[in-house]
Formats: sequence, C-alpha cells, structure tokens
Amino acid sequence: MDNARVDLLVGQLDMVWALFEHHAGAIDDEACLWEPAPGAWSVRPGVDGRWVADWEVPGPEPVPVTTVGWLTWHIGYWWTTTLGHCFGDGAPAREDIAWPGDAGAAVRWIGALKEEWRTALLGLADGELDSTERTRGLPWGEGLPLSAVAAWLNFELAKNVAEIGSVLHLRGALAAGGGRPTPRGGPAGGA
Repeated sequence: MDNARVDLLVGQLDMVWALFEHHAGAIDDEACLWEPAPGAWSVRPGVDGRWVADWEVPGPEPVPVTTVGWLTWHIGYWWTTTLGHCFGDGAPAREDIAWPGDAGAAVRWIGALKEEWRTALLGLADGELDSTERTRGLPWGEGLPLSAVAAWLNFELAKNVAEIGSVLHLRGALAAGGGRPTPRGGPAGGA
C-alpha cells in the first residue's frame, strides 16, 4: 500500500529511533538509576518486587528532573497506552505498567513497542489516519484524528530521547570532571 502520510509518519519515527539507538549503548543499569539532582523521579522496586515509576497527580511544580530509567518507563507507558487504545482493546492503568527491572530489558521493551507501532501504522489506509475512531478513550488525544496522535507520538519520542541523551551526557561530563561542573572559560577554580 502506498500512503504518503503513513510514509512520512514512519520516516519521522525511524529518524527519532536512530537517535535513540545512538544513545542505547550507554544505557546500562547504573545509568538508568543515576539521579541527576536531589528529588529526581526514578523507577524503584515496589513492595511486590515490580519496578514502579515515581508519579504524582497533580504533578508538582516545577516538574522534577528524571532518570534515564524513568524516561524509558515513560516511553513504555505512553506507547503501551496508545497502542492499547488505538490498536487494541484498551490499555492497563498507569500503575499497572511496570518498568522491566533492568536497562537491557527496558531497551528491548520499548524497541518491541516501537516495532508494534510501526507495523500498525504501515497497515493503515489514508481514511484511517483521518478517523477519530481509534483514538476513542485515549487519555491524551481523544477526538483527534489518528494522524495527529501519531505525529504527537513522534514528537513525544523525540523529546524523551533528547532528555535521555541530556542525562547521559551530564552524567558523563560530571564523571569526567570529578563530579562537579567546571566554570565557563577554564578549569575548575580558574578564571
């Protein structure tokens, strides 16, 4: 099936995913749980052993910084929810979407979700992109055409991947500099 709009959406998805793959090699268990600031939102083992994400409703102001683990959970959360509503029979509650428990499993989890989403998009006819039927019940985007939800998903993925890259770069820079930032223009303590 030749569908220029589907091709555009999938092409954008593939470009953003290539950026995720660029960072994926640096995503290990330590990087996932490294907290860039006090009070950072992360993923933690719950009393039942499942890994749960920090979350508050309503969200605090300012929104806390997040760990790479939290960001990978967040990608998995909104992708699971969007797939469930747009191409399934609904989605589990946020509290029931657990982080897999280690970096490798998290990368595989969101990779499988990306492939499921990509395959679902490739099977769409043009009229389905304009329909609001698939977005019915979606916590974000209900009433929007599926094309708008797919475009949002690409944007949200790009934002989350950029945040992952920023946290990884900050962690690396702080480790290289002895754990503290250096002032602009020179070495620590110099002018």
